[in-house]
Amino acid sequence: MSVAQSMETKLTRALKPVRLVIEDDSARHAGHAGHPGAGHKGGESHFNLDIVSAVFAGQSRVARQRIVYQILQDELAGPVHALSLKTATPEEAGL
Repeated sequence: MSVAQSMETKLTRALKPVRLVIEDDSARHAGHAGHPGAGHKGGESHFNLDIVSAVFAGQSRVARQRIVYQILQDELAGPVHALSLKTATPEEAGL
């Protein structure tokens, strides 16, 4: 299973999002710190996440990030070097 698939599975189970977009942005970071280089299968070190979930209701931006970081703690301890997050409730996203 790829890193992106693992993240999608975990986030879907925990947050039941109405929207979840995972973008592998690793190719743009070739040569930067944390990029695994050409020897690493498919990069999968830098990601942009857009998550819309009712779980975020009443939570601050920092609290929402902490929720996501807790869910993805294994990925963040290993292959994922950078994670950009956009979090919203369905109401905030107009859904």
